[in-house]
Amino acid sequence: MLYSMYDWQLAAFAPMRTMAVAGRNFLTNPDLPFTESRFFRGVAAGCELFERVTRRYEKPAWGLDRTRIGGADVAVTEEIVEARPHCNLLHFRRDPAVSEKRDDPKVLIVAPMSGHHATLLRGTVAALLPDHDVHVTDWIDAGRVPVSKGRFDLDDYVDHVIAFLHRIGPGAHVVAVCQPSVPVLGAVSLMAAAGDPCRPASVTLMGGPVDTRIAPTKVNDFAKRHSLGWFERSVITRVPFGYEGFNRRVYPGFLQLTGFMSMNFDRHFGAHLKLFEHLIRGDGDSAEAHRKFYDEYMSVMDMTAEFYLQTVDVVFQRHALPRGEWVSRGRRIEPAAIADTALLTVEGELDDISAVGQTRAAHDLCSGIPHDRRRHILQPDVGHYGIFNGRRWRELIAPQVRAFIRAAHEGRAVA
Repeated sequence: MLYSMYDWQLAAFAPMRTMAVAGRNFLTNPDLPFTESRFFRGVAAGCELFERVTRRYEKPAWGLDRTRIGGADVAVTEEIVEARPHCNLLHFRRDPAVSEKRDDPKVLIVAPMSGHHATLLRGTVAALLPDHDVHVTDWIDAGRVPVSKGRFDLDDYVDHVIAFLHRIGPGAHVVAVCQPSVPVLGAVSLMAAAGDPCRPASVTLMGGPVDTRIAPTKVNDFAKRHSLGWFERSVITRVPFGYEGFNRRVYPGFLQLTGFMSMNFDRHFGAHLKLFEHLIRGDGDSAEAHRKFYDEYMSVMDMTAEFYLQTVDVVFQRHALPRGEWVSRGRRIEPAAIADTALLTVEGELDDISAVGQTRAAHDLCSGIPHDRRRHILQPDVGHYGIFNGRRWRELIAPQVRAFIRAAHEGRAVA
C-alpha cells in the first residue's frame, strides 16, 4: 500500500509538474526581454523548485570516461564483468596501453545497499582510478528484480563479496563504504578461516556500523526502540503492478530517503532556499552544483525485505558480529581468524550515522592482525558523506587510503 500511495502522489503531481517545466522554460528564454527581471527570475526559480521536489529521480550515469595518469588523460570504459540478478560487478577499465605497463593494485569497492545507488560513490571511484584497477559492486534496485530471480539477504551479500573477490583474483584489496563494513568483514573472516587464496591483501572499512553499541546515533537508537516485527509491519511493502519486481517484498528507497532528509531537515531546506537565491541572482555555477548533488542524493533504490530485516536484526539489534554470535549459513564469523590481511578503518569526527568508535571497533575484533598491518584514520570536521566524497575526501582522506593500499600491495608496514 505504501508503494501504491507513493505512485499515486507522483501521478497526481504530474500535470502540475509539466506546467512548471513549461513555465520555467518560457521564463528563462533568453530571447524574451522580461526574463532578466528579478520578478520573473523568481517565478522561474519557483517553477524549478516545484518540479525538482515532486519528480522521481532515476539512477544517474557514472560519467567516469577519463582519468589522469602520469599527467596525461587516459580513457576509461565501464564493463560488467559478472552479472547477477541483484548486483553487477562493474569494472572501470583503463586504457590497456597505459594500465598494463603499471603494477597497480586491484581494488574492489563495495558500495552500500542502504537506499542510494552505487553511483553515490562516483567521487570515491574517481579518486582511486589513477592508481588502482577499480571494480565496484553495482547493486540493482530490488523493485526492478523479478520475484522469479530469487531472494537476497545479508548472507547473500556476504557470498557476493566472496564471489567477486574470486572473480578479481588473488592479491586484491577491498574497500567497504559505510553499510557493507559488516558483511565485508564477515566475508574476509570466512575466507581467512578457510585459507582461501583469494582473500584480500587489505581491507578498508569507512564509516561502517561494526559495533553500534558504541556512541549510539539516532539511527541506532531508532533500531533498538522498535521490534523486528514492528519494522516488518510498518516499513515493508510489496512492489505494485507495473514494475519488474511486481509483488516482491521490499523496503522502499523513498522511505529511506525520507528518513535521511528528516534527520537533517534544516540543512536540506536551507540548501533549497539557497538554490532559489542562486537562480534569482543568476549564479549558474552554484545552482548547477546543487542540481548535481541532489540529482544523486534524491535518486534511491529499494532493498529486499529479507536483506533489510536481517541487517536490522544482526547489526543493529543483536550486535551479532562484535558479540561473536554471527553465524552465516552455518558458518561462524570469526574476525580473529584474519591474520595476513592489512586493516584500515576510517571515521569522520562529525558522522551522525556511524559514530566515532563504531568502525574502529574492527581492530579489537581482528586481534590476529599484527599492529604494523593496521591503521586508523579519524578525520576532523568531516561528516558521514565527507568520508568518501567531496573536497576533504579528495585532499585529506584519499591520499592516505591510496598510500595504505600501496603499502599493503607491496607487503610493507602500513602503520
